[in-house]
Amino acid sequence: MLLILFTNMDDSRLYSTRQPKIYAILCAMADTYIVADIGGTQIRAALFPSYQTTPVKIVRTSTQGDGQEPLERLLNLIATIWPVSDRVVAIAVAAPGPSDPYEGIVFEAPNIPGWTNVPLKKHLQERFQTLATIGNDANLAAMGEWRYGAGKGHNHLLYVTVSTGIGGGVISDGKLLLGVRGLAGELGHITVDPNGPMCGCGKRGHLEAIASGPAISRWVADEISRGVPSILSSRVNFSAKDVAWAANENDLLAKTALKRAGTYLGIAFADFLHIFNPSAIIIGGGVSRSGSHLLVPLRNALREHVISEAYLEDLVITTAALGDEVGLMGALALAQTLA
Repeated sequence: MLLILFTNMDDSRLYSTRQPKIYAILCAMADTYIVADIGGTQIRAALFPSYQTTPVKIVRTSTQGDGQEPLERLLNLIATIWPVSDRVVAIAVAAPGPSDPYEGIVFEAPNIPGWTNVPLKKHLQERFQTLATIGNDANLAAMGEWRYGAGKGHNHLLYVTVSTGIGGGVISDGKLLLGVRGLAGELGHITVDPNGPMCGCGKRGHLEAIASGPAISRWVADEISRGVPSILSSRVNFSAKDVAWAANENDLLAKTALKRAGTYLGIAFADFLHIFNPSAIIIGGGVSRSGSHLLVPLRNALREHVISEAYLEDLVITTAALGDEVGLMGALALAQTLA
C-alpha cells in the first residue's frame, strides 16, 4: 500500500535525497505479475508491477524451433524475466484452443503439433512455485477489452475476434462466462449454414468457415477460378487483407466477398443478442479492419434478424482497442483475480 501511495502522490520531497534508502526498499518490495500469450508462431511474456498496467519488460520467442518443445520454450522465456527481488504474485497464460481453466489443462492447441491434454498449470506451478492459471486466448481477450479496452463500463459484453479463425468470449454480469468445463464462448463455431463449407474443426457451415480471413480469401479464389473477374486474379496467393484492399479499389468481387462475410456475422450476432443480451459487442482481429465493406452489411443483417428492436437499444458495436496486446492484457486481468 505504501508503494502505491508514494507512486500516486505528487510530492517531490518523497523522492528527494533525504529518503533514498526507504524509497529503494519500498521499490524492492513490489508485488508483480508475469503473464504470457501463446500463439502459433510466437510466445510473448511480460512482467507487470501490481500497481500499474504498463509492463516493465516484454520478451518473446518463436513457439517452435531449436529442438525445444513449446512448453520448454514457454517456461524458459518466463524464467528470463523472473524478478530478482520482487515477489511474483501469480502467473497467467493465454493459451490457444479449448482449455480447462479450472484444472489448467490445454485440451488441444491448433497450430502446435503434439499439444494435447497438456497440464500447463501444473508445469508452471512446479517450475516456479507460485500461483498459476491459464485461459483460452479468446476468452482472455474478452477480459482484457472489458477491463482495459473498448469494453470498459460494460458488464455485459461479447468479444468476437475475426482473424485466421473466429473465437470469442462472453462477459455476463461482470464475470467471464466459462461453462462447466471452461469451454464456453466458442462463438465462431455456431452453425449459420448447415450446407455451407467445411470448417477447420471438421464440422460444416460454421461461422468460422464462412467469415474468417482464410474463408473470405478462399471464397474469392473459388469465384475467380469460375471466371469471375477481379483485380486479384493475377495473384497466386492473397489474404483477406488483400481482399479488403481490392474492395477499397472498387473491385466488385472483393466487395461482394466482404458483404457476404459481414452478412453472416450479422446473422450470428443476432443469435448472440438473443442468448446473451449484451450492451456491447467488440470486434477484434485483422478482418475487423476491413471497414465499412464488412461492418455496414453486418449491422444491416443484425437489424434484419434480431427479433426485437429492444435488443439494439443503446447497443454499442465497436472494434477492439488493445490490438496485439489484448492477449497479455487479458492474462493480466486473469492473474489479478488470484491476488
